[in-house]
Amino acid sequence: MLNCLYRYKIYVEGNAWSVSEKYILACDSPVLFVTTLFQDILSRALVAGKHYWPINREHICKSIKFAVDWGNEHPAQARLIGEQGSRFVREEMSMDYVYDYMLHLLTEYAKLLWYKPTVPEKAVEICTESMACPARGLHRECMMGSMERHAAGFEPCTLPPPFTEEEAKEIADREAEVLRNVENMEG
Repeated sequence: MLNCLYRYKIYVEGNAWSVSEKYILACDSPVLFVTTLFQDILSRALVAGKHYWPINREHICKSIKFAVDWGNEHPAQARLIGEQGSRFVREEMSMDYVYDYMLHLLTEYAKLLWYKPTVPEKAVEICTESMACPARGLHRECMMGSMERHAAGFEPCTLPPPFTEEEAKEIADREAEVLRNVENMEG
């Protein structure tokens, strides 16, 4: 893939949720991840310093320069961060997990509805093939790769319980420590 030809990849959040985070992490390149105030369903388990290199959003240019210089001086460690990020994507961000989560989410959401949804009389069904067939190249490959191939023969996933306050604090403290260490290294 052409977008995987670079030694480093940079991820910066946009104004809305984006799937690019997954594809950027999948390239075996160390990802320079501009810190964010938000987490999504895919990134909650990412660990700064293990799956990506954190970039300080207050000093982006200085932080990126330091990260690249550090990575060039420590190529084996930088490569390991890239490989661990890619492994995380392969093992923890599979489309099966995403579809499982979406089924769970929609099933739970449906329980909250006060009415029974119906298909409008003049609705037109759009199937995956009709959307993917006209696509070409990498666009088609990505669409076909994310296509659901069968309906699940089981109930939606059972999500683990939310983090306890103690667990959430432990995760936040670990993340803060990594960010402090990187900030101290940057000087």
